[in-house]
Amino acid sequence: MEVNANFTENAKNDFQLVLKAKEGSQKAFADLMQRYKDSIYFMSLKMVNNKEDAMDITVETFAKAFEKLDKYQPEYAFSTWLFRVATNNCIDFLRKKKLNTVSIDNMMDEDDDRPMQIKADTLNPEESSIKKQQSEELKMLVESLPPRYRNLLTLRYFDELSYEEIAQQLDLPLGTVKAQLFRAKYLLGNIINRIER
Repeated sequence: MEVNANFTENAKNDFQLVLKAKEGSQKAFADLMQRYKDSIYFMSLKMVNNKEDAMDITVETFAKAFEKLDKYQPEYAFSTWLFRVATNNCIDFLRKKKLNTVSIDNMMDEDDDRPMQIKADTLNPEESSIKKQQSEELKMLVESLPPRYRNLLTLRYFDELSYEEIAQQLDLPLGTVKAQLFRAKYLLGNIINRIER
């Protein structure tokens, strides 16, 4: 794999870090994450217009980038590829969000003039049973993680607490909560990938 001759110095530095990350260097990947996490976050925030969703998308972008690093081709700068991953994540998120809520413009609540929101994810009994089983399987996988990661994932996704609420409850800095949740998601993703293979 050769570096593109037209790359800027920053792009060349990124390329060297990508090579090291491909060889398993967590520090190299952490350096790439540190370099681009704010840019990815603000781009995601512009697209989804919600801070917590943008943070989740940022975390997911780096998790996907790390997982698919072997697919990166140096004809483009790493930053270009990374922003494409983030953009696709945002589009997927918005598409799912749109599917989950059907807005009926002509139906108004009696008390105000805002359009009534109707959840579109009504499940029949069979689908409901499958969803419950999947949720229980996921809980079992979460239970297999180290206690601190298990606790964070439970609070975030089963108890549905915000990052701020988790930080307050565990008496941890907000940045620590976000970083450990990223690690927890990554570990959980690895377990799920191994099971699916």
